[in-house]
Amino acid sequence: MSMELRKQLEQGATKLALNLSTEQLDKLMGFLDLLQKWNKVYNLTSVRDPQEMMSLHMLDSLAAVPALRRHLTALGKPAGERVMQLDVGSGGGLPGVVFAVCCPEVDIHCVDTVGKKAAFLQQAAVALKLPNLKGIHARVETLHGPYDIISCRAFASLVDFTTWSRAAIAADGVWFAMKGKHPQDEIDALGSNVHVFHVEPLSVPGLDAERCIVWAKPVADTL
Repeated sequence: MSMELRKQLEQGATKLALNLSTEQLDKLMGFLDLLQKWNKVYNLTSVRDPQEMMSLHMLDSLAAVPALRRHLTALGKPAGERVMQLDVGSGGGLPGVVFAVCCPEVDIHCVDTVGKKAAFLQQAAVALKLPNLKGIHARVETLHGPYDIISCRAFASLVDFTTWSRAAIAADGVWFAMKGKHPQDEIDALGSNVHVFHVEPLSVPGLDAERCIVWAKPVADTL
């Protein structure tokens, strides 16, 4: 089964034009193993079948990596300057751990209110040798950045996501919300202090389902 899953991962990464190294592919497979083992005790995800974990979680998260990489390039940070990203409601590390593997130039802080999930993320950082990954047990409302990017995957409504993480986002930062269908109702419910500047459709290898990324940025309060 592991060889079949490895092949599925490699084919998915190729289809997404990610050009992942052997080491990165090894780490993603290692993460899948960790997720399966810890899930038996800590209930990190309701998905139990390794095949479904690959398609519904791993490849679904990988599908957002090209968009994240394009944004990182557009930021134009000087060589050696780290990009700070907060992943909200990370749970079992999806997409946070996947982003940390695929984007080593980004420091990914994964926050979750469940202590066991944050502990798993810390263990994953050690086991997978990911110095750019950190698990945080806290409520996102208590965090202060500034973070260049604040991401989430199927976490909450856009209103709650942006409201709760407002104090943590940099003045020129962006919100990166992974959603299923185009969430027009959620976008319409946002206040004037959040500007949605792009809704980017995603195609997940091997998965016939609607996915998108909602890109937004904070608007300064005006008198």
